[in-house]
Amino acid sequence: MKIGAPKEIFEGENRVAMTPDSALQLQKLGHACLIESGAGAKAGFSDAAYAAAGVTVVPDAQSVFTLADVIIKVRGPEPSEAQMLRGGQTLISFFWPAQNADLLDQVKNRGATAIAMDMVPRISRAQKMDALSSMANIAGYRAVIEAGNNFGRFFTGQVTAAGKVPPARVLVVGAGVAGLAAIGTATSLGAITYAFDVRPEVAEQIESMGANFVFLEFEATQDGAATGGYAAPSSPEFREKQLAKFRELAPEMDIVITTALIPGRPAPKLWTEDMVKIMKPGSVIVDLAAERGGNCDLTVPDQRIVTDNGVTIVGYTDFPSRMAAQASTLYATNIRHMLADLTPGKDGVLVQNMEDDVIRGATVTHAGAITFPPPPPKVAAIAAARPKEKPKELTPAEKRAQEVAAFRRQTRNQVALLAVGGALMLGVGYVAPPGFMSHFIVFVLSCFVGFQVIWNVSHSLHTPLMAVTNAISSIIILGALMQIGSGNWLVVILAALSVLMAGVNIFGGFLVTRRMLAMFQKS
Repeated sequence: MKIGAPKEIFEGENRVAMTPDSALQLQKLGHACLIESGAGAKAGFSDAAYAAAGVTVVPDAQSVFTLADVIIKVRGPEPSEAQMLRGGQTLISFFWPAQNADLLDQVKNRGATAIAMDMVPRISRAQKMDALSSMANIAGYRAVIEAGNNFGRFFTGQVTAAGKVPPARVLVVGAGVAGLAAIGTATSLGAITYAFDVRPEVAEQIESMGANFVFLEFEATQDGAATGGYAAPSSPEFREKQLAKFRELAPEMDIVITTALIPGRPAPKLWTEDMVKIMKPGSVIVDLAAERGGNCDLTVPDQRIVTDNGVTIVGYTDFPSRMAAQASTLYATNIRHMLADLTPGKDGVLVQNMEDDVIRGATVTHAGAITFPPPPPKVAAIAAARPKEKPKELTPAEKRAQEVAAFRRQTRNQVALLAVGGALMLGVGYVAPPGFMSHFIVFVLSCFVGFQVIWNVSHSLHTPLMAVTNAISSIIILGALMQIGSGNWLVVILAALSVLMAGVNIFGGFLVTRRMLAMFQKS
């Protein structure tokens, strides 16, 4: 099959659906690749780079649509592009079928198969094709960069000769892919980061990234995973408590990044006009939901505005396109994985297997029919983990009781071991000859001394593996020392070698451990 990528004609779109690297991978699947001249220029990929990767560069979009069997794009096709599709051709792009019914009908009437990258089901096997997550990751990162560009201070706190600079306080609303990317970026830049999400089970993820989870005292009634991994719409009661919490936080925050979106719905209003008015002058709001109306009441899509009280509100809708090279690389990889699933034989032949959960879920038109919405996948969406219960804080009396119980348990175990060991020693001494007993006592004492020496060394000095090897080496040394005085020259040589090698093992282990510990010490 011939895979073709036309230039994106949507105003301000800088991404491209094929990169030279992805083209090389597609050729390994048995496909031939072609691209419209200049399609990758805004993302930093020249026609010469494509030609060097074995891609045929054609002069215009019409040539791509005429020659290619599969059309790959970033944005959904414009009506003029959809008109160039033909029967039996396959289109792979973002499509948003629920919001583009007319375009869906047009593609169906042209007889083309349309695969929507935004409809890839959220199951584990499909993560490599999850273009929404790829783009959301970039948007979250870029949102923090845009916030920093509009914020007049450092993210990290500093103490300098000129005075003390407090760290910025950042609030991220929504801890999906974009939110987690924003949390990671803000934290790495040194900001004090707070994050809120209606799914309390994400608290551990937020805290593991160094941020503070804004907890809302409210009984959860629905698991966020019930809507395919997205947060479910909130009840009016929950929403009122949520807004009250945000009003409490608004005067303290320097930067607010909102990421709350539910597919197929307008963006929920979470940051109201009165919250903006009580924010400090110079504060920044970055609204990643601007394309769907925005989470902030004052957001203007595709614009940056400054309110009367000096708060900057960024409502750009093209964050991934502002990092076109990285976004194109990730998106082209998602496309390549989709085509790999469509080409199971790696022979350049597309197989539209409608029994496959991923292919069926992403296919919105096929064989002259609209196949949207898809049936639910046979494999459930990635389930959200239940929040772990926080350990109960013990009272001093309870802690003392636990310590006493542990001491008694250890005492019983030690007495039992001594009793069993003594009985075994008496049994062996009763039946074994005197010569055997002298060696056996040395062996037992060696084991005991080696065990006690190693067990009482702090774990910070060596790893458990080294502890075991050192214990064995100690036993070897003690045994070898007992044999060095033997009258047999061969026994003496073997005993000396044993002492040497076991000593090297012990001292070498401690030296290596010391070097490892030094790596984590400040000079």
